[in-house]
Amino acid sequence: KKMMDNPEFQSQMKKMEKSGEYKDALKKTKENLDDPDTAAQMEAKMEAMLKRGQDNLKKGAGTVMEQALEDMGSPEMMAEAVQMMKDPDFAAQMQKMAKDPSFQNYIGAMKDMLEDPEKKEKIQNMAKVMQGKL
Repeated sequence: KKMMDNPEFQSQMKKMEKSGEYKDALKKTKENLDDPDTAAQMEAKMEAMLKRGQDNLKKGAGTVMEQALEDMGSPEMMAEAVQMMKDPDFAAQMQKMAKDPSFQNYIGAMKDMLEDPEKKEKIQNMAKVMQGKL
């Protein structure tokens, strides 16, 4: 949103809209979308790319969460996390981040981890320890 409101960005977009390359690309896209076969191919490619992106996001989220669980096993790391959670500025930042749509996507990607009973238990145990220290 901020980028869209930036006058410099708006100026660059206006210049681009006037370029021949942009007009040609727009015309080609319209032609492709008007052709049912080409449109179906484009849709299939986009769906495949989206699926691959979602799979990569899930894989990355899982890796990050596993590393965090491992790190939280360290008393030093747990103490540092508890100290951070007690900081009102950090808590406010976390609440703001939790409302961000991209963070919601990330949380959604980690839901698969909660289906694994072992990982779910680790997460619940970590939460109990954190709550006990706060």
